Amino acid sequence: MGSVSLKIGDGTARFRRASFCSSAVNILMLFSVITTNLFALYAFTSSPKDHQAHLVHNPHKNISLISEHVSLILREIASSQKKLARMEKELLGYETMDISRPNIASELKLFLQHHQLPLGKDSRTGITEMVASVGHSCEKSPDLLSQYMVYKISGPCPDDWSLGQKLILRGCEPLPRRRCFAKSVPKVGLYRFPVSLWKPVGEKILTWSGLGCKNFECLNKKKLSRDCDGCFNITSGYETQKFVKARGRNDFLIDDVLALASGGIRIGFDISGGSGTFAARMAERNVTVITNTLNVDAPFSEFIAARGLFPLYLSLDHRFPFYDNVFDLIHASSGLDGGDKPEKLEFLMFDIDRILRAGGLFWLDNFYCANDVKKTALTRLIERFGYKKLKWVVGEKVDTAGSGKSEVYLSAVLQKPARV
Repeated sequence: MGSVSLKIGDGTARFRRASFCSSAVNILMLFSVITTNLFALYAFTSSPKDHQAHLVHNPHKNISLISEHVSLILREIASSQKKLARMEKELLGYETMDISRPNIASELKLFLQHHQLPLGKDSRTGITEMVASVGHSCEKSPDLLSQYMVYKISGPCPDDWSLGQKLILRGCEPLPRRRCFAKSVPKVGLYRFPVSLWKPVGEKILTWSGLGCKNFECLNKKKLSRDCDGCFNITSGYETQKFVKARGRNDFLIDDVLALASGGIRIGFDISGGSGTFAARMAERNVTVITNTLNVDAPFSEFIAARGLFPLYLSLDHRFPFYDNVFDLIHASSGLDGGDKPEKLEFLMFDIDRILRAGGLFWLDNFYCANDVKKTALTRLIERFGYKKLKWVVGEKVDTAGSGKSEVYLSAVLQKPARV
């Protein structure tokens, strides 16, 4: 049972099995009918003999009792039918979104409709229809989703990327596809690679709508995150020294880390990689790195792409769209923090482990430990994976852009073991 994906034209469709599901539904319907009839039989035959004799002499009470039993049976049947319909949807894999509700955009209804296979049932998989892929949490934001799906077909898409990102951050991922043209921004003044890695990016080629800052001067004055303090200044300042010049014992150098790798480093994945500086440094060493990012408070994705690097617009709540054991190196920092939910970090760590090859390196770079409890919990979680500790440093740094207090950070380079 389950679903498979098939690339058709410009879209990925999910298909559902029919044979097993249909049999299961038929069995459930038969079970429901038998159950209700047994209940009815019990209702009419379970009364004591003296009570039945009494009812013979009280026909009005007898009729009233029968009416109550019939009403109860009808309610049970209605309840069973609702449960059966819900179970049928779950078995067939239908989406939980109710597209029959009012104020749902017509484009959303059309996208989510099930489409029968043109040649009928597939003989190899048993599937009969295509179901569009959309995040299950979209059900929680139907109004925003409908707003996102209101546009002129074959016309320009609304300038609403921030609305789409808001839906993603609410768990509505993936978003439904749209039949409109995204705003095209002329990319004039792009430099050739690898010169583009450290050349200023033109402000006019980026999208500033939906953001508080409208230029780099504003962005570089803000501490957007612990990993992005002036990170859009790639011509001067600390961003030009990252990974090649250490400011403290927690700062590992790229060349030192690469020297620890067995079998070499060819491709890597940077989680919440800011403006793409880690990927830029790795590109200088002929290593391809994909940078995971969102445009939270800044045009991260466009900026990374302008540097000639590969941005992946994806939240950390989404399962990484990579096959198992494909990356030689995964780099992550404080963006890995799952907040107050340790289970969230566990799910994320297991997905990181899934896409990292045996012998590959997991570089945890200056992970902020808010307290000893979090540091201990993170340490125990890492130890569960059985990684070899090639480098492990717990140190303190002063929060110069914030409170000025000393904060605890963990940096580590871990090697994934080969598991049988």
